[in-house]
This record gives sequence, structure tokens and C-alpha cells, in this order.
Amino acid sequence: MIQRLLHLPENQSFFLFGPRQTGKSTLIRSTFDPEKTLTYNLLHGEQYRKLRRRPERMAEEVKNRKPGITHVVIDEVQRVPELLNEVHALIEESDNPPYFCMSGSSARKLKRGKANLLAGRVWTYNLHPLTHMELNEKFYLNKALEIGTLPSVYLRENNEEALNVLHSYVNTYLKEEIEQEALVRDLDGFLDFLHLAGDENGNIINFSSISRKIGVHNTTIREYFRVLEDTLIGFLLYPYTSPSRSRLAKHPKFYLFDTGIQRAIINSLGAPLIPETSAFGRTFEHFVILEFMRISSCLGERCRFFFYRSAAHAEVDLIIEKPNKSIFAIEIKADDDPGKDALRGLKSFSRICPEATLILASLAPNQRKIGDVLILPWKEAINHVFPALED
Repeated sequence: MIQRLLHLPENQSFFLFGPRQTGKSTLIRSTFDPEKTLTYNLLHGEQYRKLRRRPERMAEEVKNRKPGITHVVIDEVQRVPELLNEVHALIEESDNPPYFCMSGSSARKLKRGKANLLAGRVWTYNLHPLTHMELNEKFYLNKALEIGTLPSVYLRENNEEALNVLHSYVNTYLKEEIEQEALVRDLDGFLDFLHLAGDENGNIINFSSISRKIGVHNTTIREYFRVLEDTLIGFLLYPYTSPSRSRLAKHPKFYLFDTGIQRAIINSLGAPLIPETSAFGRTFEHFVILEFMRISSCLGERCRFFFYRSAAHAEVDLIIEKPNKSIFAIEIKADDDPGKDALRGLKSFSRICPEATLILASLAPNQRKIGDVLILPWKEAINHVFPALED
């Protein structure tokens, strides 16, 4: 059993969102006593059909639940959004309501369908693929870069099986998820876009250029990216702005939620990543950015994330703004001996944000300092930004 960084509340109703196979059901089962839990899994056809036809059936069963049932789990709640009205009524009107644990692989249908999101009554958490801290002694960097850290993939001892799961995830699950939720009208066009999005991973997105490449309108391309964000399959990283600085880079970067999924989408799983190559460097950058964002989410730190690019094209991979307004500029290099030439972007950023902590996260075995820049092993860089990890 892998100990997850995310701790679910035992005395509070909540949503738990995350892509499929990140371990949502496993985490819920390990947190709550099954003898005290009533579970509805909407991936089960019969249960889905019954509650789809008559959502109030769930409320009737909850009101008449066995003594000692303290929690109600609703898996894939987005498949029957009407259940949220029943949950709302049970929380508001029952003398002794249970705590509701509602999980799903997508919040999009709930948001776009104007579902009752129970504001103020229910907390929201996101679950991600495994972090290096959760894997602990099972963590191997090259393995994480090549196949990602989805539990159902990374924890398989047979590498061929792991690759088959990744291919199935991309070729079957993603297609079914989009199709079942009716998120796009032109499924084939979306799948063409998905492969292009995989190629554009880590790049600044030019919506018009992508539109021309696959012959789809610019507004449709923007909607496709929103679909990937809303289903938690990817995210847009926006350029850093400050009150004293004009928006120099207007377009966001795009990243998929897992390195293995990205490599499966571009059909490069069979090719090993060789250190000191550009492919290794890009994947390492992708992975470290994901680690910062995943750990921030698990710790409940409401950080904001950006990238930086100057008018002279000096770049910093990741800017982190913490709730206390402290700012960290993180340049990421897959290099065990990064030199002064790697500091250009950080030095440029320090001129427009002199209060920022400047960090170069690398494969260096030990920390050192050049001027105001801390050069740290990438794990130590994460600990420096999130010192709570060392407690």
C-alpha cells in the first residue's frame, strides 16, 4: 500500500476529482471503514441506470441506511449530476446526515451543466499520479520519465504490461471519456488534435497555428484545450505578469498530466530516454513541473503557477507564487553540472521581481550557489519551496 500525501477529511463532505487510474477509489477505501460506508459506483451499468432514471432513490436509501453508516461514497458522480440536488437536500434537511465522499474523473459536466456544486458545504480535492515522495524507495527517475507515475502503470512489475496499460489509456479510455460525456461533436477531429497537443507539450501554444495544421477553427482549438483541462488530462500554464510589467508572452504553455501519457500520445513509449539528449531534458522538465504542482495540491497550498519569458526570449520554466506572496523562480536543467549559461532567464526575472528566490533545479548531486541563484538537486529544490515536506 502506497501512503498518499493527500489526506481526506473524515468529518467533512467532499469532492475528489482526478484522472482515471490515479487511485481515487483506493484512497477512499483505505480512508473509510467499509462497514460504515454506503457506496454507489456509477461505472456499474445497473446502478447507473437505476439512479439515472430516479435520482431520489439514493436519498431514500440513505435516509433508511443501516445504523452505523457514517459515510456515503458516490463514484463518478459527474455521470448523474442530479444526485447532487439529493445530496444538498440530505445535508440541509436531515437530522443526522452522513458525510458524502463524491469522486469523479471530470468536473466538466458538472460545471457546464450548471450542476449543484454545493458551495460552502463540500470541500474539493484533486488526486494526481504518484509523486516521488509517495513512491519513496520504489522511485526511479528514468522509469518515472519513461512511463509516468500512474499507479496502475508504474507499480506493475512487468514493463510490457505497463506499456499496454498506457496504450489502452490513450487509445480506449480517453476516447470513451470524451465520447461518453459528449464533450466534442467531432471525435475524430479531437483525436487528431490530441496527438498534436502531445507534440506541443511544454511549448507556448499558438492556437491559430494549430488551427491551420488540422483544419479546425481557432475557437474549436481553444475549446479542445478546455476539454483537456476540465477532464484533468492537461493544463495551461500562463505567463507571469506583475503590475509593473506588460504581458510580454500572451500565449500559455500546455502540459499533459503525466509523462507516460504524453509519450503514449506521441507514440514514443518504445524509445528509451537517453540522458543528455533533448528528449530527456524536455521530459525531465515536464516531470519536475508536475512534481511541484502535485505536491502543492496534496499539501493544500494554494499556489499559483506561471512561466516567464522576456521580450529578449529569456525564459524561466516555472514561477511559483505562494499564498503569502513569496515568489520562487525555478529553472529546470537535466544537467549534473549546470553552469552560468543556464542562469540567463533567472537573472532576467530577478530584474523585474527582485524579491524572488532564484533556484536552478538540476541533476547536480550537491547544492551550491552562483550569485543569487541556488543550484539544487531537484528533490531539494522541491523541499526548499515546500519545507513542510521535511516535517
